[in-house]
Amino acid sequence: MVTQAAAVVEAGLADAPRRPQAARALDYLLLLKPRVMSLVVFTGAAGLVAAPGSMHPLLAFVLLLAIAGGAGGAGALNMWFDADIDAVMARTRGRPIPTGLIPKDDALMLGLTVSALSVVLAILAGGVLAGLLLAFSIVFYAVVYTQWLKRRTPQNIVIGGLAGALPPAIGWAGAAGAVPVDAWLLVALVFFWTPPHFWALALYRRGDYAAAGVPMMPVTAGAAATRRLILAYSLLVAPLGLAPVLTGLGGWIYLLTAVAGGIGFLLLAARVALSRAGEADGRDDRPARGLFAFSILYLFLVFAALLIEHGFGLFWPVLARAS
Repeated sequence: MVTQAAAVVEAGLADAPRRPQAARALDYLLLLKPRVMSLVVFTGAAGLVAAPGSMHPLLAFVLLLAIAGGAGGAGALNMWFDADIDAVMARTRGRPIPTGLIPKDDALMLGLTVSALSVVLAILAGGVLAGLLLAFSIVFYAVVYTQWLKRRTPQNIVIGGLAGALPPAIGWAGAAGAVPVDAWLLVALVFFWTPPHFWALALYRRGDYAAAGVPMMPVTAGAAATRRLILAYSLLVAPLGLAPVLTGLGGWIYLLTAVAGGIGFLLLAARVALSRAGEADGRDDRPARGLFAFSILYLFLVFAALLIEHGFGLFWPVLARAS
């Protein structure tokens, strides 16, 4: 089975379409996974703005630039290591390395360079704690998740999600020099949001993961078990989204956003659980696609609510701020 999977991967690399033109700046930007970078910067900015105290705008900008660079560097290292898998999967075979536009060695050097510079910038702008947290998130994603968890366990995205969950803590550490309970609540929200978000994608991309030999939950446990797990995690995400209100971090805007978003998340997760999403016929994948799209909107809205409240002076407390 392993030999067959390896043969498929090698064939995918050999058969990947090759574009004759030279790599452009855009191709190198794509190595940094700009869509992931944007979400990471957004949650990091929310943590920075919600933290007590103030930070010089220039230092705040540099810290957010470092968070973006850390995510991008880790993304390039991920593409370097996963080039064989990316060549097999329809969703990723158009990336710069499988198409032959950028050599693997170039991606490796870009990832290492951008990652190192980002950590240095984070330390200079936000302090040692922010820099250490950023360095940990890069190593965790590029090494622990990409090179170990992803190919070995269906819990890959559950454990590996910690890397993408840390930016709110990095932003908070840069602004306040510490990471209190409120910051970890934001980290926990992203951490528990990650499995239902990615499992929804994996349901309707199950064939891709199976062909590449990646043990995503729908491949190893089956679609039905994955749908139940999505609902179970969603039952954690919705109330966890309200936790910042209980500590006094979130005000009325946040509360209304988290309640409405949490209800929508639960309803769509229940729809997935009652569907046949991820089954071989692929005729009932719309619920999974809907949850995947809404999950991105949900995370954006709840962190946008924090940014609006704390960044624009629109914080009206629901409860007194916990000391």
